[in-house]
Amino acid sequence: MTPENPTDGPRFTLLTEATMTPRQRESYQGIVSGPRKGARGPFNALLRSPEVADRVQKVGEYIRFQSTIPAALNEMAILITGRFWGAQYEYWAHSRLAREAGLPDAIIDAIAEGRRPAPMSDDQRIVHDFCSELFRDKAVSDVTFKAVVGRFGEQGVIDLIAASGYYSIVSMVLNVDRYPLPAGEHPPLKSL
Repeated sequence: MTPENPTDGPRFTLLTEATMTPRQRESYQGIVSGPRKGARGPFNALLRSPEVADRVQKVGEYIRFQSTIPAALNEMAILITGRFWGAQYEYWAHSRLAREAGLPDAIIDAIAEGRRPAPMSDDQRIVHDFCSELFRDKAVSDVTFKAVVGRFGEQGVIDLIAASGYYSIVSMVLNVDRYPLPAGEHPPLKSL
């Protein structure tokens, strides 16, 4: 089931620097001073717990900007995660980043529709199979594990798990908050 894009807006009121506690402000500054250069999406909600926001955003900074998984493949993993959680905003935002990173529209569209993309390169297939199997089975087979290790090493396995986990947190926060798409945008995910 995919949450609809609500018209009544997010559940967490927008924090401004003037309404933040000193600790929230400190956490906010840590987020906006990094490579994100902003605190959109889940961060307004996460700032309700500055300690969590600090730790989560550090993991996200690594996954988004320093992962050993190439950008287009990392974005593919993120899209699989967003699809799993039915996170409209997450899928909308990262489908744009995936396109910029070079992931083909046919793959982005297939993931949105809950279909196995075809055709895929070997690297795309390895990432797709690993992430899809992880969400479907809550584990991965030896064959799938060995494919990722063989191509991306053991660090690549951990980086894909971390991407799936981090973007699961992000997707859950966005879904609970009912974070809306920008005005005029349509939900990219339909119910499966």
